[in-house]
Amino acid sequence: MIYQRLCFVLLAVPLAVIAPAVRPPVSHGQDAPLRRILFGSCIQQDEPTPIFHTMLETEPQLLLLLGDNIYADTSDNQVMRDKYQRLAKNRAFLELRSSCPLMATWDDHDFGINDGGAAFASRDQAQVAFLDFWDTPLNSPKRAQAGVYDSKIFGPPGKRIQVIMLDTRYFRSPLKVGERRVGGPYEPDDDREKTMLGDMQWHWLERQLREPAELRIIASSIQFVAESAGQEAWANLPHERRRMIDLIQSTGAKGVLFVSGDRHWAELSIERERVPYPLLDATSSSFNQKHPRGTPTKNRFRAVDQTYHHENFGILTIDWDKADPQIKLEIRNIANVAQIQWHIRLSELQP
Repeated sequence: MIYQRLCFVLLAVPLAVIAPAVRPPVSHGQDAPLRRILFGSCIQQDEPTPIFHTMLETEPQLLLLLGDNIYADTSDNQVMRDKYQRLAKNRAFLELRSSCPLMATWDDHDFGINDGGAAFASRDQAQVAFLDFWDTPLNSPKRAQAGVYDSKIFGPPGKRIQVIMLDTRYFRSPLKVGERRVGGPYEPDDDREKTMLGDMQWHWLERQLREPAELRIIASSIQFVAESAGQEAWANLPHERRRMIDLIQSTGAKGVLFVSGDRHWAELSIERERVPYPLLDATSSSFNQKHPRGTPTKNRFRAVDQTYHHENFGILTIDWDKADPQIKLEIRNIANVAQIQWHIRLSELQP
């Protein structure tokens, strides 16, 4: 049924409407170990993106876009596609996109509605527009599934990196609204009937975590580790957050790191309680929008006091040449200077 519905929408909207004219990404070799992975979120398509030139200077081998890749905020599919076209005409974006392989997921604004979830009536049309813009092949399994989640493994045995791009929008249940707090109106909900990923995606994720890999990057458009302070976060569905931790433990998945976006500031959070090993969540946002205030929410999991509120991107650097590979997480500014950084050894990310 999902396949038929998506195919109907696909046939109704010509692919050429939003397909950007860019050359294929430069191949870095599927079997070559990845050493530099960039990530970040939130592109206001109507504003300049000078930070993309800075990102190009790092010579990335993989780029992860964590959502709000445009600000569509519409149920009108043509309006959404027109906004994708604006991004497609951004020369800095095109140069970055063609410099390396890319994986993308969506958040609420490119999903189509602020803070939206499964109740959004235009989610299937939005999914087709998303897949079209990111040049998803017509025979890809992603064309037949509900949701935009995806997974790939890069590198040879012993240096494999698995990248899991979650979809925290298509299946997500309504959030509980309570007394408005600094970060927004939401509060934790213990209703176990509610879901973040949906049964189909949860079963898929379990299969992915059982695949062999030395390092795993789980990309979530919203923060996984940070505590709830009114904003959208996994902490609003604590049983789903716990389910993720339990799944990492039950599958024996090693080397898990989370990356997230959404907040229009950058920070690093670490969960150390009732986990198989420390779970890091590096949040990078936004590519071209400054946060108007200081950090407006508390976060007891914040690993370092510093947060960063100007344009930023994340970079994950892996030194595979050491006996115990070294991993460096950085949030860098538009001048390519690290504002937040953290080092960890691969041996520290073992069950």
